[in-house]
Amino acid sequence: METKPVITCLKTLLIVYSFVFWLQITGAILLAVGVWGKLMLGPYISLIADNSTNAPYVLIGTGTVIIVFGLFGCFATCRGSPWMLKLYAMFLSLVFLAELVAGISGFVFRHEIKGTFHRTYTDAVAHYNAEDEASRAVDNLQHRLRCCGVYNYTSWFGSVYYPSNGIPASCCSNSSDCNQDDLRNATVAPNKVYHQGCYELVTSFMETNMAIIAGVTFGIAFSQLIGMLLACCLSRIITANQYEMV
Repeated sequence: METKPVITCLKTLLIVYSFVFWLQITGAILLAVGVWGKLMLGPYISLIADNSTNAPYVLIGTGTVIIVFGLFGCFATCRGSPWMLKLYAMFLSLVFLAELVAGISGFVFRHEIKGTFHRTYTDAVAHYNAEDEASRAVDNLQHRLRCCGVYNYTSWFGSVYYPSNGIPASCCSNSSDCNQDDLRNATVAPNKVYHQGCYELVTSFMETNMAIIAGVTFGIAFSQLIGMLLACCLSRIITANQYEMV
């Protein structure tokens, strides 16, 4: 009887943790980011990876699995099943290790990510044709970030697109005062387009926010230690209580 209040308290804490933090926050956010990344960032991802990446699908899958196991954690807690609680704790430990490795890898290899982006973006500019997915991604990037070319507008001079069409219209700083004749003219074009290169803007953003992203990842990962501790303690107390009753 003395352990009943402790078990009730631990069950309440674990259910709140599983439902509010694990199920609603972590799982829902990963699922939402994965769907958003697939729908909104699909073209941009092609500029960051050498080959087609499955990152959005990985996030969607991970978010779905986390939601399922979050429900399993709530069910295991309500049932008070020691083996279910141990399985839930094992799952939390695996996700903890995976997030820890992902966070460290992303921070350590950030320079390689920058190198990959430079290579793929330079290639997309060189083979720009205004029609394929990579070209549309370049246009969207230049228009939204108000940048032009890899380092500046002169990056376009060596592209296959420039001899016939000039600099793409997505580089225009003022679309109402920027026509194709201006963009073909190497003397006039510099006064019509953005001077800031896209590579510097993107990599500066990465450098500025990588530490924040890594910090949030580590924070979420270490917060899972709370769930692991609660699940293990509850499983042990319930098991001990069952033996006492026998």
